[in-house]
Amino acid sequence: MEKKQNKRPSNFAQILKRMFLGGTIEHTVENERYDSPSKLAVKRFFRKPIAVTALIILIAMILFVIIGPIFMPIDLSYTETLHQNVAPNLSMMSIPSEMKDSPSSISSQGSFTIGVDKDGNVHTWGYFYTFSEDPEKDVMNIPEAVQNANIVLGAAGTDHCIAIGDDGTIYGWGDDDVAQYGRDGRMLGQYPQPMELINGKIVVDNVSQLICGDQMTAILMNDGTLYVWGNAMAKCLNLDSIYKAVNKDGVKLQKICFTNTNMFGISEDGKFITGNNKQYEIYRGQNTQEYIGNRKVVDIASTGDSIVLLLEDSELISLGAITSGPELPEGETIAAVASGSRHFVLTTVSGKVYAWGNGALNQTDVPKNLTEEGAADTVFASGFQNYAFKDGKLVEKWGLKGYLMGTDDLGRDVLNRVVNGGRMTMTIGAVAVIVSSIIGIIVGCISGYFGGWVDLLLMRITEIFSAIPFLPFALVLSAILQGSSLQEDTRIFIIMIILGLLSWTGLAKLVRGQILAEREKEFVVAAQSMGIKESRIAFKHILPNVVSVIIVSLTLDFATCMLTESSLSYLGFGVKLPRPTWGNMLDGCRNSIVIQHFWWRWIFPALFLAITVICINIIGDTLRDIMDPKSEVEK
Repeated sequence: MEKKQNKRPSNFAQILKRMFLGGTIEHTVENERYDSPSKLAVKRFFRKPIAVTALIILIAMILFVIIGPIFMPIDLSYTETLHQNVAPNLSMMSIPSEMKDSPSSISSQGSFTIGVDKDGNVHTWGYFYTFSEDPEKDVMNIPEAVQNANIVLGAAGTDHCIAIGDDGTIYGWGDDDVAQYGRDGRMLGQYPQPMELINGKIVVDNVSQLICGDQMTAILMNDGTLYVWGNAMAKCLNLDSIYKAVNKDGVKLQKICFTNTNMFGISEDGKFITGNNKQYEIYRGQNTQEYIGNRKVVDIASTGDSIVLLLEDSELISLGAITSGPELPEGETIAAVASGSRHFVLTTVSGKVYAWGNGALNQTDVPKNLTEEGAADTVFASGFQNYAFKDGKLVEKWGLKGYLMGTDDLGRDVLNRVVNGGRMTMTIGAVAVIVSSIIGIIVGCISGYFGGWVDLLLMRITEIFSAIPFLPFALVLSAILQGSSLQEDTRIFIIMIILGLLSWTGLAKLVRGQILAEREKEFVVAAQSMGIKESRIAFKHILPNVVSVIIVSLTLDFATCMLTESSLSYLGFGVKLPRPTWGNMLDGCRNSIVIQHFWWRWIFPALFLAITVICINIIGDTLRDIMDPKSEVEK
């Protein structure tokens, strides 16, 4: 106990007053205040700065994994192949200041963006990773020749860039394994850049369009000439039929676009050109060409798996994965349509902006000020970002800023998975501790209080469970569950129960030892003499006196169960992907390439797990010290 006394009056006048006139009760009776054991324990705990810091961090972690999923819900089916293994960064929408004033072009297909400003300079921003040590393989490293040239047009694919100078020179940098630029592709499936473009120069004023797709590049001339090169065997399956339509059938293309696996276009007379691709032939239950009829197609745009056609009467036709466009007010006329990797953006004649499609990364969340008349006249839609301009000035940008903790091998946000994975890891640990605590307290209390054959039987059962090799047995049970037809949620619940059933023995022995010491005390004898039931004495009178020991044990067991769940998941026997836990996130990093090159994939889940477990252990050790009556009492 810690005793605090009110200080006696030291003033001489007050002393005389008490001698002759008497004193008030507060002066005649020494007021003593005694702190209860619980209050004293709390005070001792908060006098330890390390323990307080650990408690604050642990509370923050718990709130992080409980509240975080509310704002960052997880979609277990989500992947983004264009953002695989992106390092932590928030620069994907950081357009250079030179690009904020009348840019010539902005282009992107993946995690980086290329832009050409009004002075003919090329800029790149965002993120790109390459295993190659060749600087020309890094799209973010703009070649010196390009920096010294006056660039007119620029475009970016998923792993390469193409630029055209004012003198007609075509520049390329980035990956060239399948001839994305040039003729030295090293992999099968390449469709080389035409020799006339390599050995000569192009007439810039005659260039109608320069575009890049996934490992593909195309240049369309005003006279209808078409140049296409890259991985056509996989990324442009209908290229031969498109060439046949242009060179043999006399089709003059006005605009072209790439999807993930094909090329499409519109002809000079407003026809939708598909080559031999049959994927987009049906619209609203009838043949697309028949639905269009005699109306002309005036614009075309595409994402990886969708196409939008703008007809002369301002009707939008959406084909592919994105089947519908925005609902425009009556009388609203569409001025232009642009597309990113997963979404579309349009501007109207009145200056309003609309976006639709896959908005998982905020690329369809148009700022409110852009929905008003006269807000913008031009919108560049890059891969996952958008840039709106008015009179040549940047007025707004929206979309993906980046990833605070990077992405994994499937393009999933590591931060999102750490938050949701932490909730799963802590939930499993908490449920396992609750189950083990209930069993351990009941067994320990009954065994310690009743003794005799009851104690002998329960302790032998406890020793049997203690003899079971914990981790191998848990692996066997988890493997059995994996081969069953149980639903994922049911299997996870059973894993929680298994962890609890295999980890109660230590607490049972601890409670038994404490009960054995407490049952010989006078208050127990008094309760027995009053005829109180044995079960009530054990659980209502004795057990509360050992609750401090139980609390310490629960705290340490919580950390142990979290580590066990992570160990099972790390070994592939716990919670299965794509549902995340900190353990199975680490399981996906068990190779030297990830450890050396993609450090963020393992460092963040490992860091969160380590900090949480260390904080729990610090709190548990501190509680054990301050509740131990043999420890040094702080004055």
